[in-house]
Amino acid sequence: MALILTEEQTMVRDNARAFLADKAGVTHLRKLRDTRDPLGFSPDLWKGFAEMGFCGILVPEALGGSALGHVEAGIIMGEIGRNLTPSPFLFTALVGASALLRDGKAARNRELLPRLAAGDLLVTLAVDEGPKHAPAATALKAERHGNGFALTGSKCLVVDGHVADLLIVAARSGGSPGETDGLTLFLVDAKAKGVAVERTVMVDAHNAARIRFDGVAVDADAVIGELDHGWPLLEAALNVGRAGVAAELAGLGGEAFDRTLSYLRTREQFGRPIGSFQALQHRVARVFIELEITQAAVLKALQMLDADFERAAAIVAVAKARAGTSATLAVQEAV
Repeated sequence: MALILTEEQTMVRDNARAFLADKAGVTHLRKLRDTRDPLGFSPDLWKGFAEMGFCGILVPEALGGSALGHVEAGIIMGEIGRNLTPSPFLFTALVGASALLRDGKAARNRELLPRLAAGDLLVTLAVDEGPKHAPAATALKAERHGNGFALTGSKCLVVDGHVADLLIVAARSGGSPGETDGLTLFLVDAKAKGVAVERTVMVDAHNAARIRFDGVAVDADAVIGELDHGWPLLEAALNVGRAGVAAELAGLGGEAFDRTLSYLRTREQFGRPIGSFQALQHRVARVFIELEITQAAVLKALQMLDADFERAAAIVAVAKARAGTSATLAVQEAV
């Protein structure tokens, strides 16, 4: 599979780039940050995402979506990274939609996915309970209660948790923390009795939440995937999110690099552009090479999610690891 975009994918990139540069540049983020906006994103911009077909990027056409793939979703994430655009896109359109689609409950999907694609439903994943990402360490309890379950425990660092309508909650219906067996995913109404949400503003101005579950009652239909065997579905949804984050980081690094190049070409010292100095040329060449390799790894990961989802985990991990180090290098060199 060639590591280049198709004509249709290039059109998606060009449309996303023009839309986000016009509607959601870095000044958009700064305004939300400086005014301490209670949502942390713009509902009007999110409606614009829906009108562009972005919200339903993975949703079938029959359910109101665009029926595109992970490559196209990653392209949009790359442009989000270039503009630092605050948006529920990652967890609603990618992680949430992917979990619901792979669960495959037709009746539930007919009810929820058209609303998601229209921008009327926000979904997020509530998985971590400590300062580090450790899905298998889940301790939140799901105890049998009548015809359903009662959820008790807490989650932290729930991205978009303060605005989400529905929470996909990883809970322990069996086993012990640290084990992958005994995990179950539940779809929970964020406004259900016993759910307490506390918004936390992160250092990078993105928004998350701490969420407490105090005996929250859910029925058996709230289970996503298989009871006690939710780990494969959780990992699948997380892999989609990891690939999306890798694409976002690659876009961020690319924008930092482009701005650096522009500066090197226009800033003069000793009567000539500083880009003519060999020491700076070596440094910028290194960043360029790192970003090119990362872009290839990210595109390969997204292609694998479309072509052979079950075998994509390793390349997704490679892409995310490279994207993190490459974006850090690009930003540090830009400074």
